[in-house]
Amino acid sequence: MSNKHVIFKKLSRDKSVGVYMAKRDFVDHFDSIDPVDGVVVIDPVLIKGKKVFVMLSCTFRYGRDDMDVMGVAFRRDIFLTTRQVYPELQDKERSIHTKIQEKLLRKLGNNAFPFFFEFPDNLPCSVCLQPAPSDVGKRCAVEFEVKVFCSDNQDDKIEKRSSVRLAIRKIQYAPEDRKIIPSAETTFEFLMSDKPLHMQVSLEKETYYHGEPIKVSVDIDNSSNRSLKDITVAVEQITNVVLYSNDKYVKAVALEETLDVVPPATILKKEYTLIPLLAVNKERRGIALDGKLKHEDTNLASSTKSVCHIFSSVCLKVFFTPCSSEVAVEVPFRLMLLFYLHHPSLSFTLHAFLSEHLTKSLGIYLVKSHCLEKLSFLITIAFILIRLKLQLEPLCRSYC
Repeated sequence: MSNKHVIFKKLSRDKSVGVYMAKRDFVDHFDSIDPVDGVVVIDPVLIKGKKVFVMLSCTFRYGRDDMDVMGVAFRRDIFLTTRQVYPELQDKERSIHTKIQEKLLRKLGNNAFPFFFEFPDNLPCSVCLQPAPSDVGKRCAVEFEVKVFCSDNQDDKIEKRSSVRLAIRKIQYAPEDRKIIPSAETTFEFLMSDKPLHMQVSLEKETYYHGEPIKVSVDIDNSSNRSLKDITVAVEQITNVVLYSNDKYVKAVALEETLDVVPPATILKKEYTLIPLLAVNKERRGIALDGKLKHEDTNLASSTKSVCHIFSSVCLKVFFTPCSSEVAVEVPFRLMLLFYLHHPSLSFTLHAFLSEHLTKSLGIYLVKSHCLEKLSFLITIAFILIRLKLQLEPLCRSYC
């Protein structure tokens, strides 16, 4: 495989400043977070003696720009930090943190300056709410960006012509832990029935990856005198939007309504398979998605550890309604990115391509045909291809 690195470059309108970055996805590994680093290039003639600053920001947007009222914007800065890169406040050699920065500085010359930021521990990940097809404007989201600008002071009003903004993304990755087997159970007593109903639901593991089939084991011991039917198995996405109050949205992103019947004094042991995919939830407003860059594809929101602004979780729910009340068992689990390769051409974008586009073309048909084993096989092959790091760089570049 080629060892060439993809470099993201963007210049201001008047060409006075520019930014170069080796990646735009920064991973929260739970115990550490990838730092943000890059190189700023300036034109000393065009900046006209002004200072050059780099800003890292995290913004919570909860309304469209055209909805701003009396100068009050429908967005909030969660985190904001600014560094001066020119004139230099310290020796350039001390500001270099990565080999990519060293290579860029050698190539770009004396008018290039490195920058480096570290994320605080409590920041949320990039996430957004899917708008309705008829909605226009920017969506409700947590967004990150790097901004480079020149001015006399960092608090002065920023001129758009002399500034450049590059959107980045903070994503979360969790290693697979098969030691934890999620399960839950409940017992329900019917009126006029001597014996209760007992239901237990379990999963194979705690962490699943986008596009991976979720096998659900359901064990129902119906010792009651009621016949049970219309059993429903669902994966529910729970999204909390924290603004002035804690708004909670629960939406089923994968659902199977079964025709199974459990007569009195019988036992049902059965395994169901669900695959939560964005491809089958494209038109649904309010579904939480992982953050996206421009028009790149993404996937359903990963489970996040942050509890501020927008955070998402998922749970497996098995329920039925034998009488006026619902009998349900909920099993929480984590839906995460498969893994993160530090090679830029095989990172988050490639994972989104494989998990969503592969299943988009075949998954809907297979799910409707109940041929889930075939879909599972295809996704497994995709995972193996990524893990072996085969020659997928041209495919990823053409897709990006």
